[in-house]
Amino acid sequence: MTEPRHPHRDDSARPGENSGARRGRPPRDAHPRAQQRRGGSGQGSRAATRPAPRATARTVAFEVIRAVNDADAYANLLLPRAIERAGLNAADAALATELTYGTLRRLGYYDAVIAIAAARSTDRIDAPVLDALRLGAHQLLATRVAAHAAVNESVALARTVSGQATTGFVNAVLRTISRDTPEAWLERVLATARSDDERLSLEHAHPVWVVRALRRSLAAEGRADELHELLAADNLAPRVTMIALPGLASVPEGAERTAFSPYGFRLGGGDPEGIVRGAKGRVRVQDEGSQLAALALTAVTPVRPGERWLDLCAGPGGKTALLAADALRSGATLDANEVSPARSGLVRRAVAPVPLSVPVSEEDGRERHTHHPVGYDRVLVDAPCTGLGALRRRPEARWRKQPSDIPELSKLQQELFLAGFASLAPGGVLAYVTCSPHLAETSSVVAEARRVLGDAIEPLDTAEAIRRVCASEIDIVENSADGHVQLWPHRHGTDAMFAAALRKK
Repeated sequence: MTEPRHPHRDDSARPGENSGARRGRPPRDAHPRAQQRRGGSGQGSRAATRPAPRATARTVAFEVIRAVNDADAYANLLLPRAIERAGLNAADAALATELTYGTLRRLGYYDAVIAIAAARSTDRIDAPVLDALRLGAHQLLATRVAAHAAVNESVALARTVSGQATTGFVNAVLRTISRDTPEAWLERVLATARSDDERLSLEHAHPVWVVRALRRSLAAEGRADELHELLAADNLAPRVTMIALPGLASVPEGAERTAFSPYGFRLGGGDPEGIVRGAKGRVRVQDEGSQLAALALTAVTPVRPGERWLDLCAGPGGKTALLAADALRSGATLDANEVSPARSGLVRRAVAPVPLSVPVSEEDGRERHTHHPVGYDRVLVDAPCTGLGALRRRPEARWRKQPSDIPELSKLQQELFLAGFASLAPGGVLAYVTCSPHLAETSSVVAEARRVLGDAIEPLDTAEAIRRVCASEIDIVENSADGHVQLWPHRHGTDAMFAAALRKK
């Protein structure tokens, strides 16, 4: 499936930049490693002394892949700018997007193929050369690009970044890959697996620890048998989903309405940025799961005019804009908070089309309640997380995070939950949301908060709230303990958003 030219980047997960959590290197159990130090292929990189290659779909893809693997850049932020800077036409932009996202998504699998074809560990291949090989492997194994073009262009990229001496090596590896079918390579790679989990990891290009975390999350719903389906869904390019802010815009005529969100839609094609500009920001890109998670806060109990709402971790502002539109038509007010100055600017831009004053503070969300007026009727805590629920749109996240990141994020999530609760008036509602299905970031955070707060907090029926706003019947698993909702890409076609609404007694 071809990637959308403008992948959804409005309401993506925030993997640690608000928390100070370090950006994780690839997990040890990613097989093989997806991100490399400069290694011993025999040739040092000479990229700094060589002219930039002519801008093509492949050079743009290579530039973004290098930035992701070498500088921890985010592909969904960098790629649109790289395409615009290169002046690619629509067809080349689509190819650049497919090459970038496809290569990053299956990085671990391509490393396994390259290691076999090169008869050496990818740790021993210089990082720029390895990225050229990954890009070539993706074209050979997952696209209809002619083999000779994939090989020749990848050799040219390697020559540009690492010199003439690398070309023979790159040419030999890619020609070895080209001699067998994708099915034969899959069989060969899977034969190297040392366990069932590692086999799934290789087949679906997810680190082993992510495979296990997703299995546990599904098992908590009694649906562990859906794991293969979920892993496969993570590797499909998501369609661009948009929202018409309620009361301010309408779904365009002829657009395909989303299955669940009453305000969501998808276009048949074209550039969504043009639609956004034409609607002056009152139509915007936003995943359907993100829409439902925000609506859970306002749908779980009736809204009374004069309510005060707070979005505690607002960046980049997609949910804030939806809440602002809801507040405007409900007679409520909305405050927003985002600790990162750059992201708080995105929040201000997101809410600007809504004719409602939304003050945006730049405080540590864990401390804001100690020096700001509290007594809010509704608080959204959309906490920073691993982003494992958005792997369709953020393919590099699976290789960037590792299990050691979880405790730090869980601690932050717990602190933000308690700070949001402290900001509530008696009877007020808190919605805890993450773009991750990892149990340590979802139900465990809620359970620990309930243990700490005791009788001062009670769960609300988030599932029923979601059902009330949905445009059609939705298959969500009931959880009698806390009434939370977990959405899934394979089951709902959304990011794997978690939402739990609770009330302060």
